[in-house]
Amino acid sequence: MSTRPRRYDLVVFDWDGTLFDSTGLIVQCIQGAARDAGLPVPDDERAAYVIGLGLHDALQHAMPGLPRERYAEVAQHYRRHWFSRQHEVVLFPGVLPLLQDLRARQHFVAVATGKSRRGLDEALASSNLKAMFDATRTADETASKPDPRMLHELMREFGVDPGRTLMIGDTTHDLLLASNAGTASVAVSYGAHAPEAFDAHGPLLVAHSTRELHDWLLAHA
Repeated sequence: MSTRPRRYDLVVFDWDGTLFDSTGLIVQCIQGAARDAGLPVPDDERAAYVIGLGLHDALQHAMPGLPRERYAEVAQHYRRHWFSRQHEVVLFPGVLPLLQDLRARQHFVAVATGKSRRGLDEALASSNLKAMFDATRTADETASKPDPRMLHELMREFGVDPGRTLMIGDTTHDLLLASNAGTASVAVSYGAHAPEAFDAHGPLLVAHSTRELHDWLLAHA
């Protein structure tokens, strides 16, 4: 392993679609929630677009016209679908050695996700990954992407400047989060958003596999 100096002290990952292969299940849960509530069911593209946002922001985009007074009802339908099937979700191949190598090089490693705190804690417990991360932030305890609050809090926690922070995600929401916080970003193409949407947001790399992401991080992070 390279012993060169680190370029980034803090490496922050999105969760769904970046570390966990959960995009398809989230889409199905959003569609199931709409169906249960008697609402028009969003197509796959519309449902996938909102992945990474906080739940209320996601509902606003996936189900336009949904009255705010029904958000709690539809959110409950979504959670019921998700928590009954979350055991189906697995890590993308290669994620664990990637995280282990970053920790071996003494990067701070964190998560910034649109999941709820309950949802992330259950995912960390089921995947035995909690020890891999120095800190985590969720949309319900800070602010939904692309508001920069998650990254601002993480950078303050570790005393790291934006220029020494890297955000990695699978959606334009993640790249906008990085831009709004003044940090560099890397995109992955195997998650929720089509990679052609990434160019406008200036990621340093669009990785098409976890192996490509791993190799790039070892060489450039």
